[in-house]
Amino acid sequence: MSKRRVMVVLFALLVSAVAAEAEPVIVQTSTGALAGSGGDIRVFKGVPFGAPPIGALRWRPPEPPTPWQGVRDATQFGADCMQKRLPDTRAPGVSEDCLTLNIWAPAQNSGGALPVMVWVFGGGFVDGSASLPIYDGEALARKGVVVVTVNYRTGVFGFLAHPALAAESPHHSAGNYGILDVIAALRWLKSNVAAFGGDPNRVTVFGESAGASLLDMVLVSPLSEGLVHGAILESPGAMRPLSSLTDASEIGKIVGPDIAAMREMSAEQVLAMTDRIVPAVRRLTTPRALGPILDGWVVPRTDTAAFATGEIHRVPLIVGGNSDEGRLFVRNWPIHTVDEARAYADTNFGASAGELMALYKFDKDAAVPSALSYAFGDTQFNYGVRGLARGMSKVQPKTFRYLFTRSPGGVPPAPTHSEEIDYALANLGAHRFIPRGAFDATDRTLSAAMADAWVRFASTGDPNGGMLPHWPAYDGESDPYLEFGDSIRVGQGYRTTYLDFVESFLTKP
Repeated sequence: MSKRRVMVVLFALLVSAVAAEAEPVIVQTSTGALAGSGGDIRVFKGVPFGAPPIGALRWRPPEPPTPWQGVRDATQFGADCMQKRLPDTRAPGVSEDCLTLNIWAPAQNSGGALPVMVWVFGGGFVDGSASLPIYDGEALARKGVVVVTVNYRTGVFGFLAHPALAAESPHHSAGNYGILDVIAALRWLKSNVAAFGGDPNRVTVFGESAGASLLDMVLVSPLSEGLVHGAILESPGAMRPLSSLTDASEIGKIVGPDIAAMREMSAEQVLAMTDRIVPAVRRLTTPRALGPILDGWVVPRTDTAAFATGEIHRVPLIVGGNSDEGRLFVRNWPIHTVDEARAYADTNFGASAGELMALYKFDKDAAVPSALSYAFGDTQFNYGVRGLARGMSKVQPKTFRYLFTRSPGGVPPAPTHSEEIDYALANLGAHRFIPRGAFDATDRTLSAAMADAWVRFASTGDPNGGMLPHWPAYDGESDPYLEFGDSIRVGQGYRTTYLDFVESFLTKP
C-alpha cells in the first residue's frame, strides 16, 4: 500500500473515531430521556434528581424531579448550589436550582452490571461542587465502575433549622436538607443507574470532609435503608457534638420570624446569612453552627450513640485521614502565642485545658502552630476516624482504616486535609486545593494503588489485591491501618494517647 493510501486510510479512521466520540448517547430514565457524550466513557452531566428547591420548596425536603418531554441535553454541568463561586468550578454559575448529578460510565459493560461509586464533596457544609476537576469521574470509570458526583444544598440553604420550619414539618424536623438531598440522589440512582450500566444493589458512597460527614449521617439515618452497600469516608468530621433541634433552631432565628418572608428573600440575601452564623475561628468541642443536627427524623440519634449500639447500616467501610489534618484550617487563625493558645484551650476544654496544653506541648510560642494544628486534627477528624472504625468493625468484619502520609514529590510538610483526594480519584493532573510542587513517579504509583483499592472495594467490599500489601481488617485492640505514604505499609495505634484524651473529654458525664 502506498504512503498516500496509508495516510488516507488513517485519516478516514480518525474522522470515524471523532464522529463516534461526538455522537450523543441516549439513555431513558424514569423522568425522561437524556443525551450524553459518547466515547469509551459515556458522560451525562447536570442530570436532575430533585425538583428545584426554590420558592415554596426552599427549606423543605427535596421533591422528585419533574419529568420532561423529548430528549434532555446532558452534556453540560448543572449550576452549583448557592455559595460564593469557586474559582475552579466547571458549573455555569450558582443557583438554588442545583439538585443535579453527573455520571461517568464505561461504554463496554462486559455483559454485566458494574459497581457504582457515588462521590459527595466536602466544603465545610458551606460550599463545594460536583463539577470540580479534582472530582472528575473518568479515571475511576476507566477501571470498570460507574462514577457519580452529586450536588447538595450547603450553608443556610442546606442546614438552617428554625422553629417555623419545624412547626410546618409533618416530622417536626428542620435542617438536614443537604443530607436529604444526598438520600434523594441515592433513591434516584436506585431506580435509574441500571440504565447507565450500574448495579443498583452494589452502590458504594464515598466522600471527603463535610461530604464524608454527611455520609456518616447517611449510615445512621433510617431514611437510607437499602440504598448504600459500602462506604469510603475520607477525613470525616465524625463523632463530634451535634446540635439539638432546639439549639439549632435558636441559631436559625437570625433569618427572622416569618417563614413566608424568609422564602421571599432573594437567594443572595439568604446566602449572606451564612457569614453571620459561621464563626471565623471554629470551636473544637461544641456543635457546628451549620451542619447536621439531631432532628429526630433524618438523624434520630448521634453517630456516637448509633455506632456504639450498632444501630447503623452495617456495610463494608473504609475510613481514614491525613497525617496533619489541621494545618489547612488553623494556618490563618489569630493564635500565635502560648497565652493566646491557653485562652483558646480554656474556652474549648475548661478544666481540662491544662492537660491539653501539656499533652500537645504548647510550651513555647514557636510550638503553637504545630500543636494547634494537631489538636484541631485530632478533635475534628482523627478521633472520629478511629471511632467509626471501632464501631463498624463490631458489626461488619469488612472494615478498614487508612492513613495518608505522602507529600507530593516527597517534599515536606506532611499532607494536610484534602491532599489524598487527587490520589484516590486518580486525578493528579487536576487543580489542587493545596498549592504544592510537582508529582513524581512515586506519587503516580501511589495514586494507581490507592485508586485501584477504592475500585476493588466498591466491587467486592474488600480493597485487598493488586500492588497492596495485605490490608488487615480493623479491630479495636490493635488499631491497625494501612499507610499510603512514600511506601505502602501496615501500622498500628495511630496517635492513641491523644485520641484517648479527646475521647475522655467528649464522653465524660
